Amino acid sequence: MKLILFIPLLPAAGAALNGLIGVRWFGRRVSGFVACAVMALACGLSIGAFASLLALPPEARVHDIVLGHWIPAIPLETATGIVMFSASWTARIDPLAAIMLLVVTGVGFLIHVYATAYMKDEPRSGYARFFCYLNLFCFFMLVLVLAGNFLVMFVGWEGVGLCSYLLIGFWHEKHSAANAGKKAFLVNRIGDWGFLLGIFLVFFTFGTLDFREVALTVGTMSPETTGFGVLSAICILLFVGATGKSAQIPLHVWLPDAMEGPTPVSALIHAATMVTAGVYMVARSSALFVHAPLVMEIVAIVGALTALMAATIALVQTDIKRVLAYSTVSQLGYMFVAAGMGAFSAAVFHLVTHAFFKALLFLGTGAVIHAMAGEQDMLRMGGLRKHMPVTFVTMMLGALAMAGIPPLSGFFSKDEILYHAFLGNRILWGITTATTLLTAFYMFRLMSLTFYGKYRGPVYSAIASPAAAAQAAAHGVDHPHDARAHGEAHRPLHEVTHGGADADVPPDGSRRARGPQEGPAAITVALMALAVGVIVAGFMGVPQAIGGTNAIERFLAPSFGLGAFPVGGAGVGLSRGGSIALMLFSILVSAAGILTARHFYTRNPEVPRRLAARWPAAHTLLQNKYYLDELYLATIVRGTMAAARGSFSFDRRVVDAAVNAFGWGTQIAAWFSHMFDKHVVDGIVNLAGGTAGRGSFLVRRLQTGLIQNYALIIVLGLFAFLTVFLFAR
Repeated sequence: MKLILFIPLLPAAGAALNGLIGVRWFGRRVSGFVACAVMALACGLSIGAFASLLALPPEARVHDIVLGHWIPAIPLETATGIVMFSASWTARIDPLAAIMLLVVTGVGFLIHVYATAYMKDEPRSGYARFFCYLNLFCFFMLVLVLAGNFLVMFVGWEGVGLCSYLLIGFWHEKHSAANAGKKAFLVNRIGDWGFLLGIFLVFFTFGTLDFREVALTVGTMSPETTGFGVLSAICILLFVGATGKSAQIPLHVWLPDAMEGPTPVSALIHAATMVTAGVYMVARSSALFVHAPLVMEIVAIVGALTALMAATIALVQTDIKRVLAYSTVSQLGYMFVAAGMGAFSAAVFHLVTHAFFKALLFLGTGAVIHAMAGEQDMLRMGGLRKHMPVTFVTMMLGALAMAGIPPLSGFFSKDEILYHAFLGNRILWGITTATTLLTAFYMFRLMSLTFYGKYRGPVYSAIASPAAAAQAAAHGVDHPHDARAHGEAHRPLHEVTHGGADADVPPDGSRRARGPQEGPAAITVALMALAVGVIVAGFMGVPQAIGGTNAIERFLAPSFGLGAFPVGGAGVGLSRGGSIALMLFSILVSAAGILTARHFYTRNPEVPRRLAARWPAAHTLLQNKYYLDELYLATIVRGTMAAARGSFSFDRRVVDAAVNAFGWGTQIAAWFSHMFDKHVVDGIVNLAGGTAGRGSFLVRRLQTGLIQNYALIIVLGLFAFLTVFLFAR
């Protein structure tokens, strides 16, 4: 178990090697090998730690390691008085952390392998820099997962936020990418503000930040069922942090724009790891949340509304990556619905399955973009299943899993969430079921527009003209139909491409375009490996109603203590028949969404255009994402800028004017003081000195030192005295 410390340290070492040495000395192959090797080793150690944990009895499946002391003991005030606060670098592995280790290192390793081929056209130094950022992100994510207290978790929390800024804005020459990185960083700071205040309140209330000690203390307290007390305040602040990191309304606006980063970044950060950090934090703090039922209701409601809102937006998006971005927001909403219902195991189960199928879909999308020379508009694709069979089959598995079709992994985890929603709150169950229908629809809209129908992409000529070939060569590409040949790769919503539309060069020197095709082996191998995960991952959560044991729920049980207090007070489950009926209903809903999308976009593609023309207001509203970005721009952004300009004007015209007035007044007063000192004070002093000097000349005449003069003065004085005395009589 002591080797778990090396799990985060290995990616840190890879980041240091590529960041300090690789950018100057390593070739692409060495940089990619270093980054992938450390992730492979970390994955191997994670599997070993998971196996070791699994061999222990359930009550013993927790292990803490103190790496060292961080903050020495200092006196701080708490609700019960002054206590000595100290913090240590503590790593904790338990079932919850072990599951997350497998997800971060396993999926992360496959994404690193994929990126070695996807980013091959980057400059050598940029290639090393990219893998430095990827390894650094994995290091901070593993620190977050293994944290034994809130303070160490916050270090990892802030670290992944920093790395997301670096990775989203990796192609910083694109203004849209740079702005997306800044937007993600700033929006996450709002959530981090709530998380930090929650940490402060945890310490003030319990006198410790250690997860185990907090859980033991809160276990002796009663749930706040009748009001909003300190536990509810802690949980709502922690949920604000989760809302920012996991892109829930109203802080979801950063994640769709984050698609400006390279596709491997989208897969790693926005599918498998960073965006699930909020769900993980809520699950890790389950002991607190189960004692705040009102906050759990808020969590479930926000999750359901987020899932529904994002799914409706995804219905009309045409950028293939943005469809997946909004699907991520929607699936995260599912996880928070489960957490709000007290079904933390179901939330983590869906987190795991989502990591597989969403990483697969993002990487498959990257392969499509790679083949289409940077094109991301699905309306300019079509018919790609003939050109890219491996990508088509693997993405189809991912789409079916997200839609909830058995026996793929997404079916089991989604069904578990719908089951708990049905028990807890029928309204939220209705919302999540409707979202299931929309999810199946927009995913098979994506598949239909991308892989079915006629090919709508660039028309590849057999031989490039000399002029076109010269223009392509000027942009550093082989064929003029590559989007990079005309600088199109810098369009606002498109990646700097690594196009697959390059020309074959036969021995005779002629150029014949080959069109879209599968990517290199590293890309297809990663897709196939993730597809295997999509197929098998769900079997660790087969419900008892169909003969399973729900192994993942039993494995995670020690991490969640005594369980939860479900919303609505539901404590009795459905019968076996009721559970199967509910399961079949969800399958029928998903199938209806798939068949409707197939009817609209494969058989009758003119129907969506007619519907958009019939309800233009609704279509425009969804296409513009409910105008939330515009609302934030008009209120928060412009309000902040106006306040900043007002503060600047006040500082310049009032504060600076007052300072300058005081300065000028001081100068004038100093001049008058100087004149008074020079002409009055110095005059009096000089007059006194001159008078004393002249008086001393007269007095000096009387001090001659001659006895006869003194005798004469005595006689004269005596004479004067006698004269006055005699006359006075």
